[in-house]
Amino acid sequence: MDRHEEVLIALRQIIRAIDLHSRKLNKNAGLTGPQLVLMRAIRGSGEITIRQLSNNTNMSQATATTILDRLEKRGLVVRKRSVLDKRKVHAHLTEAGLVLLDKAPMPLQDSFISQYQDLEDWEQSLLLSSVQRISTMMNAEHLDVAPLLEVGSITKQEKSNSELDE
Repeated sequence: MDRHEEVLIALRQIIRAIDLHSRKLNKNAGLTGPQLVLMRAIRGSGEITIRQLSNNTNMSQATATTILDRLEKRGLVVRKRSVLDKRKVHAHLTEAGLVLLDKAPMPLQDSFISQYQDLEDWEQSLLLSSVQRISTMMNAEHLDVAPLLEVGSITKQEKSNSELDE
């Protein structure tokens, strides 16, 4: 087998692993990866504004708002106006959201991050430069994406999930 074929197989395996994890998450918890990440960020921060949430998760405010709309519709999140500053709105998990979050599997990137951080600095740099080169070779370096291991675009996936709910 040629090396380029081995690289393509490895890329396909990565894509497949992400897809399988996404399906498992959706089947077991009824959540997408981005929904899980936002819910975990809300739980970790307690009281958090949409702007802070989007910054903490590296999602645009529009994307975070769209995801929160879906979660709120399902009764997993509520938004409340701040008592101190009426201009601010904070996201909070509901009791149902907390229960679901406790049952949900960890995001795939958590396992990756843990293993990546255990590598030596030189190996982290080598992997980073290799993956960045692959991104460039696939003309993907200009795409604006969040650091989530999730198949499909976040907003596309959220839209398709909402259509399934209806």
